[in-house]
Amino acid sequence: MRLTTAPESRPAHHVSASVLSLLLPYHRAAAGTATAAADAFPHQLRRIGAFVHRGEPIVFTLPGFPCKSPNPAKVLGHLPDQGERLSLGFLSELCARIGEIHPPGARIVICSDGHVFGDLIRVPDRHIDAYSDALRGLISELGWDRLSVFDLRDVLGDLPHTAKRAHVHERYAPALDALRAEVRADGHTLALYRGITRFLLDDAADFTGTRSARQRECRRRAYGVIQRSRAWGELIAEHHPRSVRLSIHPQPVGASKFGIRLLDAPDAWTTPWHSAALRRPDGSWTLLPRAEAARHGRLVHRDGRPSHFVQGPP
Repeated sequence: MRLTTAPESRPAHHVSASVLSLLLPYHRAAAGTATAAADAFPHQLRRIGAFVHRGEPIVFTLPGFPCKSPNPAKVLGHLPDQGERLSLGFLSELCARIGEIHPPGARIVICSDGHVFGDLIRVPDRHIDAYSDALRGLISELGWDRLSVFDLRDVLGDLPHTAKRAHVHERYAPALDALRAEVRADGHTLALYRGITRFLLDDAADFTGTRSARQRECRRRAYGVIQRSRAWGELIAEHHPRSVRLSIHPQPVGASKFGIRLLDAPDAWTTPWHSAALRRPDGSWTLLPRAEAARHGRLVHRDGRPSHFVQGPP
Protein backbone atom coordinates (compact mmCIF):
# COMPACT_ATOMS: atom_id res chain seq x y z
CA MET A 1 0.00 0.00 0.00
CA ARG A 2 1.31 3.46 -0.89
CA LEU A 3 -0.19 6.66 0.42
CA THR A 4 -0.19 10.02 -1.33
CA THR A 5 -1.48 11.96 1.67
CA ALA A 6 1.02 12.84 4.39
CA PRO A 7 0.30 10.57 7.39
CA GLU A 8 0.55 13.46 9.87
CA SER A 9 -2.38 15.22 8.22
CA ARG A 10 -4.77 12.29 8.43
CA PRO A 11 -7.04 11.55 11.41
CA ALA A 12 -5.74 8.87 13.76
CA HIS A 13 -8.57 6.46 12.97
CA HIS A 14 -7.76 6.64 9.24
CA VAL A 15 -4.09 5.92 9.92
CA SER A 16 -5.08 3.03 12.21
CA ALA A 17 -7.36 1.53 9.56
CA SER A 18 -4.59 1.86 6.96
CA VAL A 19 -2.13 0.09 9.26
CA LEU A 20 -4.59 -2.71 9.93
CA SER A 21 -5.28 -3.01 6.20
CA LEU A 22 -1.63 -3.98 5.74
CA LEU A 23 -2.19 -6.96 8.05
CA LEU A 24 -5.50 -8.12 6.56
CA PRO A 25 -4.03 -10.05 3.59
CA TYR A 26 -2.13 -12.18 6.10
CA HIS A 27 -5.01 -12.74 8.52
CA ARG A 28 -5.02 -16.34 9.71
CA ALA A 29 -8.74 -16.76 10.22
CA ALA A 30 -10.79 -19.52 11.75
CA ALA A 31 -12.10 -22.12 9.29
CA GLY A 32 -15.05 -20.94 7.22
CA THR A 33 -14.44 -17.26 8.01
CA ALA A 34 -15.05 -14.80 5.18
CA THR A 35 -12.65 -11.97 4.36
CA ALA A 36 -13.40 -8.95 6.53
CA ALA A 37 -12.61 -5.24 6.34
CA ALA A 38 -10.64 -3.28 8.92
CA ASP A 39 -13.73 -2.09 10.77
CA ALA A 40 -14.52 -5.71 11.70
CA PHE A 41 -11.55 -5.58 14.09
CA PRO A 42 -12.48 -2.89 16.65
CA HIS A 43 -10.15 -4.21 19.35
CA GLN A 44 -7.08 -3.96 17.11
CA LEU A 45 -8.16 -0.55 15.77
CA ARG A 46 -8.42 0.80 19.32
CA ARG A 47 -5.00 -0.56 20.29
CA ILE A 48 -3.31 0.72 17.13
CA GLY A 49 -5.14 4.05 17.43
CA ALA A 50 -3.79 4.64 20.92
CA PHE A 51 -0.20 4.45 19.62
CA VAL A 52 -1.05 6.60 16.60
CA HIS A 53 -2.70 9.24 18.79
CA ARG A 54 0.39 9.45 21.01
CA GLY A 55 2.75 9.52 18.03
CA GLU A 56 4.58 6.41 19.29
CA PRO A 57 5.82 3.28 17.51
CA ILE A 58 3.06 0.65 17.41
CA VAL A 59 4.08 -2.33 19.55
CA PHE A 60 2.89 -5.79 18.52
CA THR A 61 3.46 -8.91 20.61
CA LEU A 62 3.59 -12.30 18.91
CA PRO A 63 3.72 -15.43 21.08
CA GLY A 64 5.42 -18.17 19.12
CA PHE A 65 8.82 -19.26 17.79
CA PRO A 66 9.14 -21.66 20.76
CA CYS A 67 11.56 -24.29 19.45
CA LYS A 68 11.71 -26.85 16.67
CA SER A 69 9.39 -29.86 16.74
CA PRO A 70 11.11 -32.95 18.18
CA ASN A 71 9.88 -34.98 15.19
CA PRO A 72 12.73 -35.42 12.65
CA ALA A 73 10.17 -36.18 9.91
CA LYS A 74 8.96 -32.58 10.24
CA VAL A 75 12.07 -30.44 10.71
CA LEU A 76 15.74 -30.21 9.77
CA GLY A 77 17.10 -29.92 13.30
CA HIS A 78 16.66 -28.03 16.57
CA LEU A 79 17.96 -24.64 15.37
CA PRO A 80 16.25 -21.96 13.25
CA ASP A 81 16.60 -22.39 9.49
CA GLN A 82 15.26 -20.78 6.33
CA GLY A 83 11.67 -21.01 7.58
CA GLU A 84 12.45 -18.76 10.54
CA ARG A 85 14.67 -16.52 8.41
CA LEU A 86 11.84 -15.93 5.92
CA SER A 87 9.24 -15.43 8.65
CA LEU A 88 11.32 -12.93 10.60
CA GLY A 89 12.14 -11.12 7.36
CA PHE A 90 8.42 -10.89 6.58
CA LEU A 91 7.71 -9.41 10.03
CA SER A 92 10.56 -6.90 9.69
CA GLU A 93 9.28 -5.84 6.26
CA LEU A 94 5.76 -5.49 7.67
CA CYS A 95 7.11 -3.08 10.29
CA ALA A 96 8.88 -1.10 7.57
CA ARG A 97 5.68 -0.83 5.55
CA ILE A 98 3.78 0.36 8.61
CA GLY A 99 6.44 3.07 8.96
CA GLU A 100 5.41 4.43 5.55
CA ILE A 101 1.93 5.06 6.95
CA HIS A 102 2.79 5.88 10.57
CA PRO A 103 6.24 7.57 10.65
CA PRO A 104 7.13 6.47 14.22
CA GLY A 105 6.94 2.95 12.79
CA ALA A 106 6.26 -0.34 14.52
CA ARG A 107 8.02 -2.96 16.62
CA ILE A 108 7.21 -6.65 16.97
CA VAL A 109 8.20 -8.45 20.16
CA ILE A 110 8.65 -12.18 19.48
CA CYS A 111 7.47 -13.78 22.73
CA SER A 112 9.32 -17.08 22.47
CA ASP A 113 7.33 -19.54 24.56
CA GLY A 114 9.31 -22.77 24.34
CA HIS A 115 10.30 -22.89 28.00
CA VAL A 116 6.69 -22.32 29.06
CA PHE A 117 5.64 -25.80 27.91
CA GLY A 118 8.91 -27.52 26.96
CA ASP A 119 8.23 -30.40 29.34
CA LEU A 120 4.81 -31.00 27.76
CA ILE A 121 6.06 -31.05 24.18
CA ARG A 122 9.11 -33.12 25.20
CA VAL A 123 11.83 -30.76 23.97
CA PRO A 124 15.02 -30.40 26.09
CA ASP A 125 15.52 -26.98 27.66
CA ARG A 126 19.04 -26.78 26.19
CA HIS A 127 17.52 -27.02 22.69
CA ILE A 128 15.00 -24.30 23.54
CA ASP A 129 17.77 -22.00 24.81
CA ALA A 130 19.83 -22.66 21.67
CA TYR A 131 16.84 -21.92 19.42
CA SER A 132 15.96 -18.66 21.20
CA ASP A 133 19.60 -17.53 21.25
CA ALA A 134 19.90 -18.28 17.52
CA LEU A 135 16.77 -16.19 16.83
CA ARG A 136 18.36 -13.25 18.63
CA GLY A 137 21.58 -13.78 16.70
CA LEU A 138 19.73 -13.90 13.38
CA ILE A 139 17.84 -10.68 14.15
CA SER A 140 21.08 -8.93 15.10
CA GLU A 141 23.06 -10.30 12.15
CA LEU A 142 20.52 -9.12 9.59
CA GLY A 143 19.86 -5.76 11.22
CA TRP A 144 16.17 -6.36 11.85
CA ASP A 145 16.10 -3.78 14.62
CA ARG A 146 12.30 -3.54 14.59
CA LEU A 147 12.17 -7.08 16.01
CA SER A 148 13.14 -8.34 19.46
CA VAL A 149 12.86 -11.61 21.41
CA PHE A 150 11.26 -11.89 24.85
CA ASP A 151 11.28 -15.17 26.82
CA LEU A 152 11.11 -16.46 30.38
CA ARG A 153 14.74 -15.55 30.98
CA ASP A 154 13.72 -11.90 30.64
CA VAL A 155 11.13 -12.38 33.38
CA LEU A 156 12.59 -14.91 35.83
CA GLY A 157 16.29 -14.74 35.10
CA ASP A 158 18.40 -17.77 35.98
CA LEU A 159 15.83 -19.73 37.97
CA PRO A 160 15.74 -23.44 37.02
CA HIS A 161 13.41 -24.05 34.08
CA THR A 162 11.12 -26.28 36.14
CA ALA A 163 10.73 -23.52 38.73
CA LYS A 164 9.94 -20.96 36.02
CA ARG A 165 7.24 -23.19 34.54
CA ALA A 166 5.73 -23.87 37.95
CA HIS A 167 5.65 -20.15 38.76
CA VAL A 168 3.94 -19.22 35.50
CA HIS A 169 1.43 -22.06 35.73
CA GLU A 170 0.48 -21.42 39.36
CA ARG A 171 0.14 -17.67 38.94
CA TYR A 172 -1.51 -17.36 35.54
CA ALA A 173 -2.94 -20.64 34.18
CA PRO A 174 -6.72 -21.23 34.08
CA ALA A 175 -8.17 -24.09 36.12
CA LEU A 176 -8.29 -27.40 34.26
CA ASP A 177 -12.00 -27.99 34.94
CA ALA A 178 -12.88 -24.57 33.54
CA LEU A 179 -10.78 -25.21 30.45
CA ARG A 180 -12.41 -28.59 29.84
CA ALA A 181 -15.83 -26.95 30.06
CA GLU A 182 -14.72 -24.28 27.58
CA VAL A 183 -13.51 -26.91 25.10
CA ARG A 184 -16.93 -28.57 25.29
CA ALA A 185 -18.82 -25.31 24.83
CA ASP A 186 -16.70 -23.18 22.48
CA GLY A 187 -15.96 -24.18 18.90
CA HIS A 188 -12.79 -22.08 18.61
CA THR A 189 -11.27 -23.56 21.77
CA LEU A 190 -12.25 -27.04 20.62
CA ALA A 191 -10.45 -26.46 17.31
CA LEU A 192 -7.37 -25.26 19.19
CA TYR A 193 -7.45 -28.33 21.46
CA ARG A 194 -7.77 -30.67 18.48
CA GLY A 195 -4.98 -28.90 16.59
CA ILE A 196 -2.56 -29.14 19.52
CA THR A 197 -3.53 -32.76 20.15
CA ARG A 198 -2.77 -33.55 16.51
CA PHE A 199 0.67 -31.96 16.77
CA LEU A 200 1.45 -33.88 19.95
CA LEU A 201 0.34 -37.15 18.33
CA ASP A 202 2.56 -36.45 15.31
CA ASP A 203 5.51 -35.73 17.61
CA ALA A 204 4.98 -38.84 19.77
CA ALA A 205 6.13 -41.33 17.15
CA ASP A 206 8.48 -42.96 19.66
CA PHE A 207 5.67 -43.66 22.18
CA THR A 208 5.95 -47.33 23.22
CA GLY A 209 2.40 -47.91 24.47
CA THR A 210 -0.78 -48.70 22.62
CA ARG A 211 -2.39 -46.29 20.16
CA SER A 212 -5.25 -45.56 22.57
CA ALA A 213 -2.80 -44.91 25.41
CA ARG A 214 -0.86 -42.51 23.18
CA GLN A 215 -4.05 -40.65 22.31
CA ARG A 216 -5.03 -40.33 25.98
CA GLU A 217 -1.58 -39.07 26.89
CA CYS A 218 -1.54 -36.48 24.09
CA ARG A 219 -5.03 -35.25 24.96
CA ARG A 220 -3.93 -34.77 28.56
CA ARG A 221 -0.84 -32.87 27.49
CA ALA A 222 -2.87 -30.75 25.04
CA TYR A 223 -4.87 -29.35 27.95
CA GLY A 224 -1.61 -28.56 29.70
CA VAL A 225 -0.23 -26.78 26.62
CA ILE A 226 -3.36 -24.62 26.38
CA GLN A 227 -3.20 -23.83 30.10
CA ARG A 228 0.43 -22.76 29.82
CA SER A 229 -0.22 -20.82 26.59
CA ARG A 230 -3.01 -18.91 28.31
CA ALA A 231 -0.69 -18.29 31.26
CA TRP A 232 2.00 -16.98 28.91
CA GLY A 233 -0.56 -14.67 27.33
CA GLU A 234 -1.45 -13.26 30.74
CA LEU A 235 2.21 -12.72 31.56
CA ILE A 236 2.79 -10.96 28.23
CA ALA A 237 -0.20 -8.71 28.89
CA GLU A 238 1.28 -7.82 32.25
CA HIS A 239 4.66 -6.89 30.75
CA HIS A 240 3.33 -5.33 27.51
CA PRO A 241 -0.09 -4.04 28.57
CA ARG A 242 -0.70 -1.70 25.61
CA SER A 243 0.54 -3.94 22.81
CA VAL A 244 -1.46 -5.18 19.83
CA ARG A 245 -1.64 -8.94 20.28
CA LEU A 246 -0.86 -11.17 17.27
CA SER A 247 -1.24 -14.95 17.19
CA ILE A 248 0.15 -17.71 14.99
CA HIS A 249 -3.10 -19.65 15.51
CA PRO A 250 -6.28 -19.03 13.46
CA GLN A 251 -8.50 -16.45 15.17
CA PRO A 252 -12.13 -15.44 14.62
CA VAL A 253 -12.84 -12.02 13.14
CA GLY A 254 -13.20 -9.50 15.95
CA ALA A 255 -11.24 -11.56 18.52
CA SER A 256 -8.83 -9.80 20.86
CA LYS A 257 -5.95 -11.57 19.09
CA PHE A 258 -5.22 -11.17 15.39
CA GLY A 259 -4.13 -14.42 13.75
CA ILE A 260 -1.27 -13.83 11.31
CA ARG A 261 0.11 -16.11 8.60
CA LEU A 262 3.89 -15.96 8.41
CA LEU A 263 4.43 -17.99 5.24
CA ASP A 264 2.39 -19.87 2.68
CA ALA A 265 1.46 -23.40 3.79
CA PRO A 266 -1.22 -25.91 2.78
CA ASP A 267 -2.40 -26.19 6.40
CA ALA A 268 -3.50 -23.18 8.47
CA TRP A 269 -1.77 -24.67 11.53
CA THR A 270 1.66 -25.12 9.92
CA THR A 271 4.51 -22.98 11.29
CA PRO A 272 8.24 -22.74 10.52
CA TRP A 273 9.03 -24.66 13.71
CA HIS A 274 6.85 -27.63 12.65
CA SER A 275 8.14 -27.86 9.08
CA ALA A 276 10.82 -27.16 6.50
CA ALA A 277 10.88 -24.45 3.84
CA LEU A 278 10.63 -25.42 0.16
CA ARG A 279 11.44 -22.98 -2.65
CA ARG A 280 9.30 -23.57 -5.71
CA PRO A 281 10.58 -23.15 -9.29
CA ASP A 282 8.89 -19.73 -9.55
CA GLY A 283 10.85 -18.48 -6.51
CA SER A 284 7.95 -18.60 -4.06
CA TRP A 285 8.19 -20.45 -0.75
CA THR A 286 5.97 -22.87 1.14
CA LEU A 287 6.22 -24.86 4.37
CA LEU A 288 5.95 -28.64 4.39
CA PRO A 289 6.94 -31.45 6.75
CA ARG A 290 10.57 -32.30 6.12
CA ALA A 291 9.79 -35.77 4.77
CA GLU A 292 7.33 -34.33 2.24
CA ALA A 293 9.59 -31.44 1.26
CA ALA A 294 12.39 -33.95 0.62
CA ARG A 295 10.19 -35.73 -1.91
CA HIS A 296 9.74 -32.49 -3.85
CA GLY A 297 13.21 -30.95 -3.73
CA ARG A 298 16.86 -31.24 -2.89
CA LEU A 299 18.36 -30.22 0.44
CA VAL A 300 20.39 -27.01 0.65
CA HIS A 301 22.90 -26.28 3.43
CA ARG A 302 23.73 -22.84 4.80
CA ASP A 303 26.65 -22.10 7.13
CA GLY A 304 27.27 -25.83 7.41
CA ARG A 305 23.73 -26.72 8.50
CA PRO A 306 20.62 -27.96 6.65
CA SER A 307 18.61 -24.90 5.67
CA HIS A 308 15.78 -25.66 3.20
CA PHE A 309 14.76 -27.55 0.07
CA VAL A 310 14.74 -26.37 -3.53
CA GLN A 311 12.34 -27.74 -6.11
CA GLY A 312 13.45 -28.07 -9.71
CA PRO A 313 16.74 -28.64 -11.54
CA PRO A 314 20.07 -27.67 -9.90
